[in-house]
Amino acid sequence: MESSQDIQSNRIVIIGAGLGALYAALTLAPRPVVMISPDPLGQGASSAWAQGGVAAAMDVSDSPAAHARDTQRAGAGTVDAQVADLVTREAREHILDLTTLGAPFDRTADGSYVMSREAAHSYARVVRVKGDQAGAEIMRALIERLRETPSIQVIEGAMAEGLELSDGAVTGVRLASSAPSGSAPLVLRGQAVLMAGGGSAGLYAITTNPPRIRGQALGMAARAGAEIADAEFMQFHPTAMDVGEDPAPLATEALRGEGAILVNADGARFMLDEHPDAELAPRDVVARAIFAQSIAGKRPLLDTRAALGEAITTVFPAVSAACARNGIDPTQDPIPVAAAAHYHMGGIATDLDGKSSLPGLWACGECASTGLHGANRLASNGLLEALVYARRAAQDIARTLGPLKEATSVRLEFAPGGATTDPAHVAALRRAMTQNVGVVRDAAGLRAALSEIAALAATQPDCESFQNICTAATMIAAAALLREESRGAHERSDFPETLPALAHRSRLTWEAAKALRDSLCDASASDPETP
Repeated sequence: MESSQDIQSNRIVIIGAGLGALYAALTLAPRPVVMISPDPLGQGASSAWAQGGVAAAMDVSDSPAAHARDTQRAGAGTVDAQVADLVTREAREHILDLTTLGAPFDRTADGSYVMSREAAHSYARVVRVKGDQAGAEIMRALIERLRETPSIQVIEGAMAEGLELSDGAVTGVRLASSAPSGSAPLVLRGQAVLMAGGGSAGLYAITTNPPRIRGQALGMAARAGAEIADAEFMQFHPTAMDVGEDPAPLATEALRGEGAILVNADGARFMLDEHPDAELAPRDVVARAIFAQSIAGKRPLLDTRAALGEAITTVFPAVSAACARNGIDPTQDPIPVAAAAHYHMGGIATDLDGKSSLPGLWACGECASTGLHGANRLASNGLLEALVYARRAAQDIARTLGPLKEATSVRLEFAPGGATTDPAHVAALRRAMTQNVGVVRDAAGLRAALSEIAALAATQPDCESFQNICTAATMIAAAALLREESRGAHERSDFPETLPALAHRSRLTWEAAKALRDSLCDASASDPETP
């Protein structure tokens, strides 16, 4: 892809502006950094929408070892034990660091952290802020610190579209204006590139993710040749609010931690028959139960009335606001809910220091796959993983680069031109993902999804942003087709058993996924009756 400008900088380029990006930039200080943010800082990132909090063993009755065990148990056999041990050991340190940076965690009268219990945790170990405001408040505190840090430059209104390589190493990033009109691309080169551009759940028609979070980071890295791990494992949040909004508002899991129950339109509490932990079962179990109720026409509902009553309005203001916006009074009526694509366990494969398989490229946050989450992320481990790997990646970048170099500010001037994504094509892709790569999958649906994604990609071959989305969707569908079992969040109706021989992480490259897709399309073209 030719660009109109080629800009050289001594700054470290961070793609993204969520929790991982902010924390890494602050960790790298005083090394010069330039952050690429499509939206005004603090807007558009999934981190700011996170309601639950950060999981960490802060109480004397709890321990990192217990946290690691819960993480592995939820992950259904594919969690990297070394990663789980490392992340849970470091968790307390990051909570204390965030407190120092100004994160206003909920505290008791004696100064202890208020801890919530969420699904599949054996202890109350989720540190929260104002009930359901953890993501937004932590982001606000970090942005304040970032604004005070002269080594960090933030470029708003720019969108990363592709990675530049030289001799197999990442040397920079292709950028375009994030305005609807787009722009001609330009290349920004830096000392290193840290990908922190968010997850892939927005590829689905029913999602809790912000509108821009549609797998672009994964797609960019895959197209450049990076190895992708665990792409088939998409977590569906059981209790997105089923009110017709896109994205769907989230009814945080902490509500169930406080005692809220799930019922259907007949008033039956259906989770009692599904799992010993009922509403606090692992997310994949609850999501499938919610999905089954929806498919059966028995509209699932989250009932907070007995557990919280009027307190929901003060303890969970984001949920209350979404209810009010949609004419629901949760103190009087249950909240309609549906399973929605929420968090991608898969992503750019990284090592313990956040390095990808491509020299010069590191990754952290939801776009990375570290091995912590396995087949099913433990509640509130997402923000924790972003913190741990943002710092580890930043420290490794600093070690790799050696002595600090001075850098001037980056100036970008976007010129008119460039292809823009057709919203109708994006909507069609999202429908295909929800219909065929959703809560329950089978081979026929996955093949249909791969064929439809390929057809959509062919409509805009020169639009990098759309190719990134299509690549990410292809990686997820291809990995799901290749895993012929059911495990964690990956449920195959045609392969319902969990197979011990497949208790390992998946690895896939774009070339391999594309070859699989093309072979299926060729077979379908030669034999119209091929399923």
